[in-house]
This record gives sequence, C-alpha cells and structure tokens, in this order.
Amino acid sequence: MVDLSVKIGDITLQNPIQPASGAFSWEYNDVIDLNRLGALVAKTICREPRLGNPTPRMAETEAGIIQSIGLPGKGIEYFVDHIVPEYAKFKPPLVVSVNSETIEDFAALAEELSVPDVDVIEANISCPTRNQTGGNFAMHEDYTRDCITAIRAKTKKPLWVKLSPNAGDIVSIARAAEAAGADCLVIANTFLSLKIRTDNFRPALGNKFGGLVSPALKPIVLRMVYQVAKQVKIPIIGVGGVTKAEDVVEYMLAGASAVGIGYAGFRNPTALVQIIDDLEAWCDERGIKKVTELIGAVKDADMESDPLVAASVGV
Repeated sequence: MVDLSVKIGDITLQNPIQPASGAFSWEYNDVIDLNRLGALVAKTICREPRLGNPTPRMAETEAGIIQSIGLPGKGIEYFVDHIVPEYAKFKPPLVVSVNSETIEDFAALAEELSVPDVDVIEANISCPTRNQTGGNFAMHEDYTRDCITAIRAKTKKPLWVKLSPNAGDIVSIARAAEAAGADCLVIANTFLSLKIRTDNFRPALGNKFGGLVSPALKPIVLRMVYQVAKQVKIPIIGVGGVTKAEDVVEYMLAGASAVGIGYAGFRNPTALVQIIDDLEAWCDERGIKKVTELIGAVKDADMESDPLVAASVGV
C-alpha cells in the first residue's frame, strides 16, 4: 500500500489532501471524518469582527461560481478562545489563515496566533475582494517581501504564504516570499471576476467583483505551480480546480507537495475523503510506493520551455 504522507517544511501531513481556506469548517465532521485529512485549514480571520461583504455574495457561472464573501468573522479573540479548541479535537495539523490591511497588523496577528494548538500560520496576502481593484500585498514584489519579512520576525510557527493568480509575474512574487522567510507557498487564491445580470444591467454581486472558483481554472494554476516550482526551493501547495485524484497527481507532477480543495467541497463535502481513497488506489494500481515520488516528476526535460524559441522551430 502506498505511503501518502508528505512533508511541508517541518510539518508532516498524513496525505496531500487538505481543504482550501474559506471552503471549510470544523463542522464538516458531521459529514466526513476530519481525522483522515492531511491538514485542517480554517477560514481567513481578521483582527476585528466583520460582517462581510454586501449581498448577494455568490453568483453562478457556466463552470463554477464567483464569490465575494468578505471575510466575515468574530475577530481574533473569539477565534482563539472558541474556534481553535474545536479544531484541536482532531489529529491533523491546524492551519490558520490571516489577513490584514496593514503590514504591522499582519505581523501582530501572526504573533497573537502563535499558540500551542495552532500548527501553521497561512498569510493570506492575496484576498481579491478586500479591495475592489484587486489590489493586495501579493501583487507586488516589494509589498510581498516587506509583509512576509515583518510576519516572519513575529512568529516561529511554520509560515505558509498564499499568493494571488492576479499578479502579473507570480514567479517573482513567489521568490520574494521565499527570500523573506516563507516556509511554503500556497498557489493560488481565486481569480478576480465580474458577472453582470442581463435582467437589470447591474453587477450580480453586492461587492461588484468577486473571486472565480472553477475546475476550468486548474490548467492555469497548474502552469503557475509548474513555473514557480522551477524557481523556488520551498514546498508548494496547489489550489484550484481539484475535483478528482488525477488532478492531485497533475499538481504533484508539476511540483506541488500537496493540494487544497475548495470548489469540489462546496459541491460535495465528501469529495475530500473520496479523493484520498482514489489517490491511494491510483498509486497502488501503478506500484507507486510513496506519493512523494510524484513531486516534480513531470517528464519534460527534452522539451523546449521558452514559447518564443519553441514557436521559431515550427512543426
């Protein structure tokens, strides 16, 4: 039987399957056995209580949903006192995602969350709907470097950094995060999107813009994971469009060590454990002893990677 365990820095996951932040809660244990997951990832929290974005907060598309939830929550004190103990009842490591509008508060939040039952801090520097222009710390190298440097100075916890697919050059952003002290990169958050209703000519979301989640986005995020994996030495978690075991395999072949699942869990909460079972069966059928054998194992050494050079060769 295949060994599904993977290491993300100093953290060992029993398998590479975890929920994406914002698509999960400890209440899922009513439907699936949370102890089977590789990690538990809490919804992004902010310092103060937040009501979230104006409604409507979700809009359907032909191949997914656009969501603009707005990080509602009861603040960090409530989270530490009431939510962390609920997650602590389960065995997988707890990843706590945080977001702020200032570097100083980002760092302070990380320090305050450095408590025993929190295993990993995920710096969500990428949320596309906190700012309607899509602006965030993950859009620029300097902002990313300054933010992660400040957070790293305030916590000894493993630090995962969630990047934005909306950045013009995600490889440069990833390298800046690594240089500033990130232990892992989470690629990527949702794609800034817009839907307009044809019955009243108004945006379908109360916040106008939202983040698109869709299986159709997997090839785009997969390309980002592949490109970043060639340029950094720290682990990568691929997030975007995972709906089946073969998607996990693709991400790992591209260089990811694990994956986060969002949309599939919305559609079917049991998908997370089903994908674990299917991944195990997929590996066993092919005689793969350790799932880590798949990481970065894409066979492309003989292929030209520069599209300009490739185009000049012709067919």
